[in-house]
Amino acid sequence: MVQLGYFTLDTPDIEKARAFYAGLFGWTFDETASHPTYAHISGSDPAFGITKGEHRAFPHLYFRVDDIHDVCARVRALGGHAAMPAQSPSGLSVVVADDQGVSFSLWQPAPGY
Repeated sequence: MVQLGYFTLDTPDIEKARAFYAGLFGWTFDETASHPTYAHISGSDPAFGITKGEHRAFPHLYFRVDDIHDVCARVRALGGHAAMPAQSPSGLSVVVADDQGVSFSLWQPAPGY
């Protein structure tokens, strides 16, 4: 079974979002995993963070998969769309869309995640 593995909240101002959510929920941030366009929330399960980007009225979901290339091929076979997976320290990720245009992401964690 595929489960939610990660999600992000997109915001135009990372520092304002960090202050807001720290004050609201007491969130703390993993500074070693954070950078100017991303703030990783410490100790969360599933893992998540705040990403600098366009404002969205909803979180961006990342479904954890074992073989991102295989799942991208299945997305395409079912009539959806998949971009090319991108590498980061946390693993491979890719934005995909179902056959109706609803977007979400896939995440294949790096070893140790």
